[in-house]
Amino acid sequence: MTDTSHMTGAGTFRTSPRFLSSSTIGKGSGDASDLFGLGAGFGGCFAPETLMANLIELESLWLDAREDPAFRAELDDLFTNYAGRATPLTLAPRLSDRVGAEIWFKREDLLHTGAHKLNNTLGQCLLAQRAGKRRIIAETGAGQHGVASATTAARLGLECVVYMGARDAERQAPNVRRMELLGAKIELVHSGSQTLKDAVDEAMRAWVEDPDGSHYVLGSALGPHPFPRIVADFQSVIGREAREQILARTGGLPDKVVACVGGGSNAIGIFRGFVDDREVELIGVEAGGHGVPSGEHAARFSGGTPGVLHGAHTWLLQDAVGQVRETHSVSAGLDYPAVGPEHAALHVGGRARYESATDDEALDAFAAVAELEGILPALESSHAVAWVMAQAEALRGERVLINMSGRGDKDLDSVLRARAERAARGGRS
Repeated sequence: MTDTSHMTGAGTFRTSPRFLSSSTIGKGSGDASDLFGLGAGFGGCFAPETLMANLIELESLWLDAREDPAFRAELDDLFTNYAGRATPLTLAPRLSDRVGAEIWFKREDLLHTGAHKLNNTLGQCLLAQRAGKRRIIAETGAGQHGVASATTAARLGLECVVYMGARDAERQAPNVRRMELLGAKIELVHSGSQTLKDAVDEAMRAWVEDPDGSHYVLGSALGPHPFPRIVADFQSVIGREAREQILARTGGLPDKVVACVGGGSNAIGIFRGFVDDREVELIGVEAGGHGVPSGEHAARFSGGTPGVLHGAHTWLLQDAVGQVRETHSVSAGLDYPAVGPEHAALHVGGRARYESATDDEALDAFAAVAELEGILPALESSHAVAWVMAQAEALRGERVLINMSGRGDKDLDSVLRARAERAARGGRS
């Protein structure tokens, strides 16, 4: 394994390792080797000294809030009466007929703002209020976390600054306009690949410059401890609901739970509901881009190795000397070189399996769900559907639960552009 903890790469935020441990933080925490209970050595806290006090304070704040009935009641009220939880569980009958399996969608696309991201921003912004902070910083790739952050900030009266790669802003223009209408300030990032990795870099730098006045609402289950646990905790509402709903609707558990994996928050949210049910197979689907052999993809488990990025030891795409490799995906939300450390631990521990779907497969799945079920899925979610469609023969007769993590309104320009490009090169439109 390459030791990358002191390398900076092409603008990548990395610092010397500092682990939050039970001796420095207190109840409920551990060092990197025990962060997720699998002993796989993923997680930890690789952060500059200027942020250590904030990270220690954040974990303490979160652990106290979790046990505070008033905090849980306020969050549950926002979930129910503002966000629209519980989201439905929908049988997909025509897609089921096409695949030959019983397919269900957990409908996070019907959550307010159109994706699962609001679960996390509501929780984290309440934590920011609890800490007396009036300004939040966020990063975004597909724009859904940025929209959710801006939405929550507007609801709670917080100032909001969102960092977004210039390339992502171009392909997700509707979400840029939504964030601006919600009162957020957008900071475009022109460094590196101008995608999610670079937005995270700049958001973390901004937090380093103002650790006392701002809270960084990290959008996925990654980054330095305690962020992966906090985000997974708020997103686990997806899995709790889904498990109760499918038992009520079918009288049994699914054979497989399938979710797309970028940073991994929607996937870990639904996986948390089934991880103790050993008979349920957990499948994460990464962005295969132009195909793993092409090198133009974001399939970390197909072409990556363990290393350190954005404050955590996890699985990432890096070269032989530890420099972060550029990624590609038709989906801005999956176009990221690392994955949340809990997914790395689940992979090494054998509890979850990680596959990939290509851009073309995701576009075909987008069209299939639209035409068969009357649902426009996000391109991110389309990767999960694509894997299920590709595995039709092996899945015949099984019950499959797919996390429909977001809706595809934001992706219409990208889909139409990609279809035109495929037609021009002689492929399907």
